[in-house]
Amino acid sequence: MNVRIDEKVKEILPNLQLGIIEANVVVSPSDDELWGMIDSVYKHLQETLTLEDVLKIESIQAARRSYKKLGKDPSRYRVSSDSLIRRIPKGMDLYKVNNIVDINNLISLETGHSLGCVDLAKVKGDVVFTKGNAGDYYEGIGRGQINLENMPVFKDDEGYFASTTSDSVRTQVTEESKHIMMMVICFEGDSKLNEYIEKINSLMTKYAQAKILESKIVG
Repeated sequence: MNVRIDEKVKEILPNLQLGIIEANVVVSPSDDELWGMIDSVYKHLQETLTLEDVLKIESIQAARRSYKKLGKDPSRYRVSSDSLIRRIPKGMDLYKVNNIVDINNLISLETGHSLGCVDLAKVKGDVVFTKGNAGDYYEGIGRGQINLENMPVFKDDEGYFASTTSDSVRTQVTEESKHIMMMVICFEGDSKLNEYIEKINSLMTKYAQAKILESKIVG
């Protein structure tokens, strides 16, 4: 899978890194053991994190700074990790979707980075990480129409299909998905990105019978 960062985004966010994992997987309902790991992280954060603390997480701060640089309001259009983690001090449950989405959420909870995951059977051609233009929209998963203007987005030959706020319905991972790409977005870089990729590969191998096709950092 050829993934690159648009030059205009590189100019604005010179330290941006993308962790890219391509794999063949078996998607299944949430695994009890995997969910136990998520629940453990949830309970730890619940005991130690206030709503005000969420905005002090460095990776979320970096994402918010980057949204502002791109021209997007990070309080109106929150980065996905911000939205996910702030559910915890609010006492809101996390969604159970499937094993792949659970792995996505576990890593996001642990790192504060935005992660995305898409069904590559629904992605056409090469992938560019860019920013949306005025008048650009897509249907986000559980979010309705999302205004993509100035938002960090992934684009293929058919248009935008994922963002750091919400992935699209077009490429969402379902139990029919077999070939996926997971993306870790580090807006200001992260020296531990290789460790995160290795953990994702290990979790997908254990809980989704994954065959890892490629892992790489784009930046």
